[in-house]
Amino acid sequence: MPGQTPMMDQRLAAGERGAAAASPLAIGALIALILGSSIAVIQSSHECRKLYTVLQQLEADQWHLQEDYGRLLLEQSTWASHYRVERVAIRELNMQAPVLTERKVVKP
Repeated sequence: MPGQTPMMDQRLAAGERGAAAASPLAIGALIALILGSSIAVIQSSHECRKLYTVLQQLEADQWHLQEDYGRLLLEQSTWASHYRVERVAIRELNMQAPVLTERKVVKP
């Protein structure tokens, strides 16, 4: 830099030599940090893919369960229909609607 004193030039030169002497250690540390972060990124990507696979399986299971639930609701409505309940009551339980003469009205 123009306008610097000779003393400042000597300090800058000494500082540059000190940085150059420490650079193999610094470079080694940076390489180790880069490798560490690379391994962390790979591990994170692998974990993300595994979790996405689990999510897809759970969504497929949910879809199948929703289908089963729909079928069960349809079956329940079929079994509980008034026509079927009346038919079972008449045929299997020998039940019948009372005639008007057998009805009794109870007053509170």
